[in-house]
Amino acid sequence: MTLATPEVICTHESDLDGLVSGLLLQRLAKHMFGTEITLEAFHYQGWKLRQMSERVAWVADFTFESRFDRPNWLVLDHHAGDFRPKQARLIHDLGKSAALLCYELCVQHGLGSPELERIVHLTHVSDLFLEEDPDFALACDYASLVKNYGFWNLHTVIAGRPEALLDHPLLEVMQVRRRVEDPIGYKLALADVTEISPTVGLVRPPVGNTNLVVHELLNRRATPYPVLVSLHRRGAGVFVVSFRSLNGEALVTAQRFEGGGGHPNASGATLPRLSDHDAAVQFLRTRLAPPAPASRPGATTMAEAFTGLQWPDMNR
Repeated sequence: MTLATPEVICTHESDLDGLVSGLLLQRLAKHMFGTEITLEAFHYQGWKLRQMSERVAWVADFTFESRFDRPNWLVLDHHAGDFRPKQARLIHDLGKSAALLCYELCVQHGLGSPELERIVHLTHVSDLFLEEDPDFALACDYASLVKNYGFWNLHTVIAGRPEALLDHPLLEVMQVRRRVEDPIGYKLALADVTEISPTVGLVRPPVGNTNLVVHELLNRRATPYPVLVSLHRRGAGVFVVSFRSLNGEALVTAQRFEGGGGHPNASGATLPRLSDHDAAVQFLRTRLAPPAPASRPGATTMAEAFTGLQWPDMNR
């Protein structure tokens, strides 16, 4: 594959997959072109608003869009999408994390190593939520590092070297939190499930790894809802929702919101600016309300049936 020098490398800011894939692409660019390419990371809402002015860019862990379809652009992703490129190079596989796709490209250029392969494996397991994998619990601890410390903070801690995450002392913090907080969060979340629609329930675990708590609720069929949603505040009036399911309903639900998307069983969206948590809950209810049943041809509503009737004077 012939690649052009990128002016920028863009990746997803919200998770470990975005961090590792972005750093791998940076390393590949340095190896191929001898220069350090700027890395930019975005949450979904900021990504949707970003202007694509570069002649050449590499993009990881974002669903392919028509605005990326430019000569010499490279996109590596694993999210479901309908658009197919005519000019850009798209490396896409629903069954592989973005980090794994980027690592495979690095290996083609002689940049593989046992350490990188290990961190990519853990990233892959956590991002695709492969709970049958023997490393699943450990992989979730690695993923929690980004959730708890933030993309750029962790980037600084490891000095931009993804293999530096292996056996990092901060993992001990994640392991203790998982053992102590998650069981407490599960019990509290189970006692506080709010119906948003007949198929969607809102959970609010006050402690613990929200993804793992919600997944446990789904696995145990502990609620009547096939989709569970969690609500997160990200600044003044900015709310992010995360949808989880077991049979593909999460993505369908997220797509009912502008800019919503992700994986079949793990998707999300950013809500329009709202005043507070209660307003966000009401917005969810309104958007996810089941459609009103269509009236039969010739049928009249109750209001129409009584229009024009003269009621008797009961005082006579």
